[in-house]
Amino acid sequence: MIEKLSDTAQEQLLGPLLENGWSHDEAREAITKEFKFADFAEAFSWMTQAALWAEKWNHHPEWSNTYNRVTVTLTTHDAGGLSALDAKLARKMDSL
Repeated sequence: MIEKLSDTAQEQLLGPLLENGWSHDEAREAITKEFKFADFAEAFSWMTQAALWAEKWNHHPEWSNTYNRVTVTLTTHDAGGLSALDAKLARKMDSL
């Protein structure tokens, strides 16, 4: 079972993500970010790469795509909030 992050762990793991453009939605216990690309093909290519990692780690984002923008929300429903997997996938998405 995946565990929800403690307050201390949230501060440690989320700090660098918040500095890199992620937002913490405390009401939903989630993190969110909008990624902007040159065009639709670039956005879709990025989503494809991210989807491969999400599938590999069995941790799937809530996301939407509108032309050159992809809005991502990460939370771990089974844990009832943020888990280490959310931070891990967010870091991977930032590196793609």
